[in-house]
Amino acid sequence: MCGVVGIFGRGNVNQALFDALTVLQHRGQDAAGMVTSANGKFHLRKDNGLVRDVFRMRHMQYLIGNMGIGHVRYPTAGTSSSAEAQPFYVNSPYGISLAHNGNLTNTSDLMKELYEDDMRHINTDSDSEVLLNIFAHELEARGNFKPTPDDFFAAVEGVHRRCRGAYGVVALINGHGILGFRDPYGIRPICIGQRKTEQGVEYMISSESVALDCAGFVLIDDLAPGEAAFIDSEGHLHRKLCAGNENPILVSSNTSISRALTQSLTACLCIKRGSIWAGSLPIRFCRKCPIMILMW
Repeated sequence: MCGVVGIFGRGNVNQALFDALTVLQHRGQDAAGMVTSANGKFHLRKDNGLVRDVFRMRHMQYLIGNMGIGHVRYPTAGTSSSAEAQPFYVNSPYGISLAHNGNLTNTSDLMKELYEDDMRHINTDSDSEVLLNIFAHELEARGNFKPTPDDFFAAVEGVHRRCRGAYGVVALINGHGILGFRDPYGIRPICIGQRKTEQGVEYMISSESVALDCAGFVLIDDLAPGEAAFIDSEGHLHRKLCAGNENPILVSSNTSISRALTQSLTACLCIKRGSIWAGSLPIRFCRKCPIMILMW
């Protein structure tokens, strides 16, 4: 479990990112990181340790810019090395920094694809670096010098096609904006909120709404499973569902039942979002999230 946050503001966002990471500290205590964007350059600080220890005054003075993302890490993949603290960065296309909460289950296959087919080098054992390079390759394949929100959403669709697992992601694209997206199953949480100021509307994307509350942002919505939200450099919000209906996840209060019936139920039930067909089986289906709950 990790915590991610991204902010588009009308002034420097370093202090707001610091405050958000502090209240998300319970999601990860191994490492913390922050990257901001100003004048076409990224400003990055990350290291092992708590938020209060990683970011000192000398670091905060350097982290200027009205857009930025942050991360607190609890390592569930890779190692505890400071080299795997997030956000990660790639310079092409455009310059992208990304922070990720979750786990990919096909990391080994993706690393092979990236090296042999996409000709991209992965320098750590982190699945977050893999996810970043998948996204960067899909975006680069669009081939647009001046990308539109649809280009970013198409790249997210590519991520959903290739990556397996659970992920909540924020990304900072240099000169273009902030992107947040959620895995097609909606396993990892991510939400978006806004704050109105005299200079205009500001936006925050975060793992938990507590980060919104502490900074005076008002919750707009949780991102739906497979949904992406993009705030461009002018402060306009764009949203799109980038994944179709996935096979449902089965949840039961009885672990042995859930394990035993996962394969057979997935094969025999005809369930679509917003509808229920389960024969005589006592099942409740959530219309917003693709999850079946066995009611016994």
